[in-house]
Amino acid sequence: MGAVMTDSEQTSHESIAFVTGAGSGIGRATSLRLLEQGYRVAAFDVDESGLEETRGLGGSQHLSPVHVDLAVPKSLTDATKSAVDRLGVPDLLVNNAGVGVYGSAPQTTAQDWDRTIAVNLSAVFHLCSLLIPPMIDRGGGVIVNVASVAGLVGLTNRAAYCASKAGVVGLTRALAADHAADGLRVNAICPGTIETAWVDRIIAGAEDPEAARAAMAARQLDGRMGTAEEVAAGIVFLASPEARFVNGSAFVMDGGLTAV
Repeated sequence: MGAVMTDSEQTSHESIAFVTGAGSGIGRATSLRLLEQGYRVAAFDVDESGLEETRGLGGSQHLSPVHVDLAVPKSLTDATKSAVDRLGVPDLLVNNAGVGVYGSAPQTTAQDWDRTIAVNLSAVFHLCSLLIPPMIDRGGGVIVNVASVAGLVGLTNRAAYCASKAGVVGLTRALAADHAADGLRVNAICPGTIETAWVDRIIAGAEDPEAARAAMAARQLDGRMGTAEEVAAGIVFLASPEARFVNGSAFVMDGGLTAV
């Protein structure tokens, strides 16, 4: 079948992946890459039209859209249980969904703070809490949490985002420490500036969008932003047997942004 299998012993069942934020950007690119690898994918997103576009691009009946607001725990629980009933327990969980708000702490409203933490961090916790027990019962698996270099270093006017992504890195390491003996690997991937719809919106809102785009590109050592497909390739690597010795890591893909 050609699927990227988890560390647990390969069995005859089809490989299953749950991917959040699959309606666009990194989540979409990851879902499409996993479909190519032979996975059945449960694609979670609040954006129904985005999910349908992802399914159309995949050209596969092996993608199951899951419409859910990750910030609402009960809805997330119900959607996850429904996805398990339809597809089975995942071999791979990719917690990718994220939101961002521009501003320092005094400029960030309580509502924006709560929403950012709910989607970027709390949803990761809830999904892991729901799925780790059945993944262990089934023999183990892999979790990849999409954090950010903003979880490793401070970025100006990204107070809530930096806090949420630092939390993802810390949670990832705790989960790896707790469950390595259970056959579960948990890693965070930390992208730098990636050309996605969210970055495009930030650029469009700048006083000089062209200058803002150039400045974002210049932060990377090679002078360009990364692509969603490049991050998806990193996620697939972390899910693969070749990454067996990678656990509890903050795997940086930032074009050298944090190297200098």
